[in-house]
Amino acid sequence: MLRRTLLCTALAFASVAVTAPAMAQSSYPDRPIQMLVPWGAGGGTDAVARILGTLLQQELGVPVNVVNRTGGSGVVGHSAIAKAKPDGYTIGVVTIEIDMMHWQGLTDLTYKDFDFLAMVNADPGSVMVSVDSPFKTLPELLAAIKEKPAGTFKASGTGQGGIWHLGLAGWMMSHGLKPDQVTWVPSQGAAPGITDMVAGGVDLVPAALAEGRSMIDAKRVVGLGSMSAERQELFPDVPTLKEAVDSDWTLAVWRTVAAPAGLPDDVKAKLEAALEKAYNSPEYKKFMTERGFGMRWADGKEATRIVAEDDATLGNIMKEAGLAK
Repeated sequence: MLRRTLLCTALAFASVAVTAPAMAQSSYPDRPIQMLVPWGAGGGTDAVARILGTLLQQELGVPVNVVNRTGGSGVVGHSAIAKAKPDGYTIGVVTIEIDMMHWQGLTDLTYKDFDFLAMVNADPGSVMVSVDSPFKTLPELLAAIKEKPAGTFKASGTGQGGIWHLGLAGWMMSHGLKPDQVTWVPSQGAAPGITDMVAGGVDLVPAALAEGRSMIDAKRVVGLGSMSAERQELFPDVPTLKEAVDSDWTLAVWRTVAAPAGLPDDVKAKLEAALEKAYNSPEYKKFMTERGFGMRWADGKEATRIVAEDDATLGNIMKEAGLAK
């Protein structure tokens, strides 16, 4: 009788030992989640993170705290996401700069250090000119760029080697031109670049149409072409580069939600499902549309493919343009 009792007790303890980890995983999340943002408060990435944090909090039932970790041209925040414990309690917004920083020699960090959960936004680049520009169509502008000596035209919109600098270089290369056919004038972002263009300081800005929306609405800037496969919903009158000048070049800045590599499958599945619900909510669509942000959904697998493809493309351009280290 005693032996039977001891055996039953041992089996009971074994059962608890086996089921406890499963119970712990199934209870995820049971405490607050931290969402890291590699860029400053008040910017576009911060805004997207905060609306997503609010919607995820409603879906997951725990606080989702957005924390800005800035510095090092994005290296500090991206590193903090990648080096966190892969338990689902630290996630973050990874931006296209992850496909540029390591080519620039700023870090050894790459997209392979993350488990991507979803792409939630993408804003294609474009070619914008001032309304006072003598070039009213993209074919006219491109013909002049080809005809004049290298360096005749100037462009701006990011720092040297920034995403829109690469956007311009890629466009030039798609026409068989050198990546520096148009001289790049560094700026602190698209807005200062557009202001400089309107003042006559540069000839074009190859940034996202969303970044020029206020100037476009004010009839001070015109979009001549979009670096997208299809016309953008918010800017239906702007042709794609393919339509306008038969260029296959496309490029968009995007925002993805990611976790450190090694996330448990069940936690990953729960986060992906919650993100998809947040993305499809009326609140998210209203928020993004009102601010002119492009809607783009890709699940974890597709987001990883897009990020990997952009990494190779941007690396090639940076090497060709002498911007890689």
